[in-house]
Amino acid sequence: PYDVVVAKEFAPNPPTRTVNVHEVANDEMILDVGPAAVEALSDVLKTCRTLVWNGPMGAFETPPFDAATVALAQTAAALTKEGSLLSVAGGGDTVAALNHAGVADNFSFVSTAGGAFLEWMEGKTLPGVAALQKP
Repeated sequence: PYDVVVAKEFAPNPPTRTVNVHEVANDEMILDVGPAAVEALSDVLKTCRTLVWNGPMGAFETPPFDAATVALAQTAAALTKEGSLLSVAGGGDTVAALNHAGVADNFSFVSTAGGAFLEWMEGKTLPGVAALQKP
């Protein structure tokens, strides 16, 4: 990311600052991507035909570190609704983030499986699916 949101403590609504990713102080934690990164990623999404999303942008469970995840989820959902993007999301945290943003129902496909979701995307055989396919 171009910029990140940092804080000295991981708590709801602590003092934060947005800095270049190379300017994070030793006593700060990166807890979200910044607005310039969100804008750049939104622009990229507008040129994509398919999105595979696994994992939130930041610590979305704790405000204000949900801003990037919510903004990008809303952009992806809007593009999906208009028919220009096929959006596939997987993983428990990802599903929770999309629900937090209120857009899970607007994605093309959502799966709570994290690692299994990625293995399925790679084309690997999943034991549970293979068992169901046996005659």
